[in-house]
Amino acid sequence: MTESQIIVKNLYKTYRVPEREAGVGAALKSLVHRVYRDVEAVRDVSFEIARGEFVGFIGPNGAGKTTTLKVLSGLLHPTAGEVRVLGFTPWERRHDYLRRISMVLGNKSQMLWDIPPLDSFNVLGDIYHVPPAEFKSTLDELVALLDMEELLTRPVRNFSLGERMKCELVAGLLHRPDVLFLDEPTLGLDVSMQARLRRFFAEYNRRSGVTVILTSHYMADVVALCPRVILIHHGQLLYDGALHGLAEKLSPFKLIRLALSGANCQFALPPEADVVEQENGRLTLRVPRAATPTITAQLLNTLPVVDLSVEDPPIEAVIDQIYQEGKVEV
Repeated sequence: MTESQIIVKNLYKTYRVPEREAGVGAALKSLVHRVYRDVEAVRDVSFEIARGEFVGFIGPNGAGKTTTLKVLSGLLHPTAGEVRVLGFTPWERRHDYLRRISMVLGNKSQMLWDIPPLDSFNVLGDIYHVPPAEFKSTLDELVALLDMEELLTRPVRNFSLGERMKCELVAGLLHRPDVLFLDEPTLGLDVSMQARLRRFFAEYNRRSGVTVILTSHYMADVVALCPRVILIHHGQLLYDGALHGLAEKLSPFKLIRLALSGANCQFALPPEADVVEQENGRLTLRVPRAATPTITAQLLNTLPVVDLSVEDPPIEAVIDQIYQEGKVEV
């Protein structure tokens, strides 16, 4: 059985936040009598992640994703629950633990803008006590994977957002962490740079065996990289399993895409099939999931089919349905 590197049991995190009404009077009153409200950011969340897994941690804004990552990385103390990462309690922030994890945030920078990234990398190598030979080997590998050799000696302030993100990744991986937390790593990047970084993440995970938790609002990131997803909403865990399993659980239909000969002819369709799109002999039908095999056979036997494919609905539609309903039916 694969060893679990991350174990979370019944995690709770509650914030105590001040409240007051608008106006000068309310502001003065709050100076002597503050009113507080408890906000549950994470409520009774449990999961385990094995060594080398690449797991998507998804949910709408305010769902508790970043709070959970901050607890796992030791930046926050939980209100209740048990968390073990690599055998350590994260918020004790022991040096042996911090040297084995890394957290890369898409909207934060640890690069100094007025110096070349190579200088920052050398400082980080010293901070993490990376042996010189290992430092050079790791840096050469990361620079080659990210195709960024020409960036090493230029001031960071001259970089594009995508180039800065490459530097952030090198900075976060120089000490070869065993666990990597990625929080919106492709935020704000163009489509081409997003695709390049996805290829990097997949290849680096394959080479190093690093355990990765990825949060992203770009479902293309999750679909490309994460066989497994953990979905939370309002601080509660709604789903933990294979990404493709979400569509099977939530969508009672499939999409059948047809290309027919004789574009101008009228064809009789099975009564259970709803036409979603129709143009120039191409049809998209929505059919009940359970009846898909029967309907597919009927279409092939009765229509002049040139091409046919059966698909699950787009994962974005499935995720949006969860966000709207706030639940996943078992």
